[in-house]
Amino acid sequence: MRPLHVAQINFFPAPEGCTPTEVFEQWPSLVDIPEAASSAGTRISVIQAAARTEHVIRNDIDYHFLETDESAGRANSFARLLSHIKADVIHVHGLGFAEDAFAISQCLPLLPILFQDHADRTPRWWTRSRWRQWYTVASGVAFTAPELAKPFRDAGLFGADARLFAIPESSSRFTMGSRAHARAETGLYGDPCVLWVGHLSEGKDPLTVLDGVAEAALRLPGLQLWCAFGNAPLLQDVQRRIERYPQLAGRVHLLGKVEHARIEPLMRAADLFVSGSLAESCGYAVLEALACGVTPIVTDIPSFRALTGGYVGHLWPSGNAARLAEALVCSAANRPSPERVRAHFDAALSFAAVGRQWTEAYAQIYYDRRRRMR
Repeated sequence: MRPLHVAQINFFPAPEGCTPTEVFEQWPSLVDIPEAASSAGTRISVIQAAARTEHVIRNDIDYHFLETDESAGRANSFARLLSHIKADVIHVHGLGFAEDAFAISQCLPLLPILFQDHADRTPRWWTRSRWRQWYTVASGVAFTAPELAKPFRDAGLFGADARLFAIPESSSRFTMGSRAHARAETGLYGDPCVLWVGHLSEGKDPLTVLDGVAEAALRLPGLQLWCAFGNAPLLQDVQRRIERYPQLAGRVHLLGKVEHARIEPLMRAADLFVSGSLAESCGYAVLEALACGVTPIVTDIPSFRALTGGYVGHLWPSGNAARLAEALVCSAANRPSPERVRAHFDAALSFAAVGRQWTEAYAQIYYDRRRRMR
C-alpha cells in the first residue's frame, strides 16, 4: 500500500525578500515538523505562503512557496496546488487559520484536514459562531497535551467528529555531549550548574525562579544559575531581585541574548534546566534540554507534563518558590543520568517518535473520512 501524501500548509507568509534557504534558517520548525513526519514513511509536501512562487526539494520533501494575496482567489490557489500534487490529507499549522482551511474545503470537500496548535488562543466570544462553522471542516486537531484543548472544547468550537491528538509540537536536533568539554567551551560551572533559557518576561516568571534559587542556595553552596534570554522587559526587576538576596551575589549570571547555535553547548554543560513558565503550547527549550540529557526542573503545566512524562526531573507548582527550592535541592542530590533522560527523549520526543505519532494521526483521519464516504 502506498504511503499517504500529506500537505502541510503554512498560511503565515514567509518573510518577504528571503530566499527559501534563509526562510529555513529563520524558521527551523518549517523543516523540523515535516521531516519528523517524513521519518515514519509518510510522504510530505509543504505549501508555504510567500511573496513569490518557488519550488524547492530538501531531504526528499517538496517545499512549494506559493505566491498569495488576501484576495478571494487565495483559497483557489492553494486548492489548485493541492489538487495538482494529489494530497490525501491537509495538515494546517495554526488554529488561527480556520477560515482559510474552510475556504479550501469548499473547493476540495473530500480532503480531511488536521489542525495543529501553535500557542493559539480561543477566538473572542462574539466571533465564535463563525469560527464554529469554519472548524466544522476539522477532521482532527493536535495539541502537545490534551488539556490544552479544553478551552476550545468548552467553547464548543470543535465538532463531535473531530479527533483530538496529543503530539509534541516539534522535536529537537540537539544531542548529548561531553559535559567536561562543554564546560570548557562555555565557561559554565557549578554544583549544581543550573541553566535558564527564556525571555525575562511575566509569562516566564523569572522572579519566582530567582526566589527559589535564593532559598535553595542556602542548602546548595555550590549552585550557580546561568540565564540566556532574548526579550527582557523584566531585566531591571530581575537585577533588583538579585540585589535583594545576599546569597545570589556572584551566583546568578545574566548571559543575555545567545545565538541558537550556542544553546546546545550551554545545555550540555548544565546539570539542571529550570523554567518558571506559567503556560506554554510546547516548550522548545525543555525539548532541547531533554535532548541533551539535562534534568528538567520545570513548572507543572500541561505541556511540560507531556514532555517529561510526569516523571523525568521535577515538576513544581508555578509561582511557588519554596517548591522550586525543594525540587532543586532534591535533584542536586538525586537526579537521573543524562543517558536516562536522553532515553526518554528518544522514546517519546525524537523525530522518529513524533513522526510515528503524526503518521498514525494522518491515517486515522484519512480512513475516518473514507468510511464516512461509503
